[in-house]
Amino acid sequence: MSEIEAFKATVETFIAERKMTPTHFGKQFAGDPLFVFQLREGREPRMQTRQRILEAMNGAEASAA
Repeated sequence: MSEIEAFKATVETFIAERKMTPTHFGKQFAGDPLFVFQLREGREPRMQTRQRILEAMNGAEASAA
């Protein structure tokens, strides 16, 4: 599995586990309500963007626990 595929799977799992809409995820973590939809269509965010989103997701998990 490539790094992009792993990132997409992580995002999809995060959304599903929290029953979050793709639009809400995009607004909260990427500042772009279309982020997840574009990701599903083949968008490949830069490594810095992926890292920033993963760090924000980890922070959200830590504060929810």
